[in-house]
Amino acid sequence: MSRGKTQNIPDLQALLTPQNHLMLAVEQAMLRGPEWARAAPSVADQIAVRMAGVITLDLVHAGQRLLEQDISEVLNVSRAPVREALRILERERLVEFQPRRGAIVTAPDAAELTDIFTVRGALYAIMLRQLMQECPAALERVLAEHVVRLAKAAKESADAFAVGSFLLNLAIADLCGNRLLAELLKSIALRTLRYVRLGRVANPKRIPKSVQTWRALHKAVADRDTDAVLAIAAQRMTEIREASVLALEASNTRSHQPSA
Repeated sequence: MSRGKTQNIPDLQALLTPQNHLMLAVEQAMLRGPEWARAAPSVADQIAVRMAGVITLDLVHAGQRLLEQDISEVLNVSRAPVREALRILERERLVEFQPRRGAIVTAPDAAELTDIFTVRGALYAIMLRQLMQECPAALERVLAEHVVRLAKAAKESADAFAVGSFLLNLAIADLCGNRLLAELLKSIALRTLRYVRLGRVANPKRIPKSVQTWRALHKAVADRDTDAVLAIAAQRMTEIREASVLALEASNTRSHQPSA
C-alpha cells in the first residue's frame, strides 16, 4: 500500500539535477578542511552537499519538511546516511528538527542575518589586515583572477554573481595563515551565501556597483593601501547587508499578504 501524501513537502526531483557551479561552490564550503579530506566525502556528506545546494537555490523552500524516507527513495540510498546528512544541515542551520514534524527547512531570519554580518565583518577585517601584512602580492593575484570572472558572472545572472563572490571569498580565506580565522569564516559561508543570494536576486541592479567595489578593492591591494582595503571591504559588507535586509523584508511582506 502506498503512503498517504504528507503536506508541505518539496519536489525532491531537484536533488537529481546535474551538479552546477552553485553546487560545486557549496561543496567547497561544506567539505572544508585539508584537500585529502575532501577527496573522498562520505555518502552523508554528499547528500548534505546536494541538499544544501537546493536549499540555497530555493528549489526547496523554507518551512517544507524533509522526510528521510522520501530522500532515500529519490537518491536510492539507505536512510542512515540521509539521517546523518540532515544532522549536518542542522549544524549549518539550514534545517531544524521540530517535535512530531522532523526536519524542516529554516527560513531566512532578520536576527540571524544581523548576527552573521556583524561577526563576518569583524573577522573579515582581521583577515584582510593580516593578509596585507603577510602576503599582499598573493591577495592581489587572487583578486586579479577572480574579479575578471565576477565581471563576466554579473552579465549572466544574479545567481552566477553571488556564487562568484562566494568563491572569491573562499579563495581569499585560503590565503590566510591563521587557520582558525579562515575556518571560522568558512563555517558561516553557507548561511552568508543564502542571504547574499537573496539580496542579489531581489535587486540585480545593484550588481554592477558591487563589481566596481571589488575592482576598487583590487586597486587598493595593488597600491598596498591597507586603510583603503579595510574601508572598501567594510563598505561592501554594509551594501550586501542592506540589500539582504531589504530583500528579506520584502519577502516577509509578501508572505503575510492575504491571498486574493
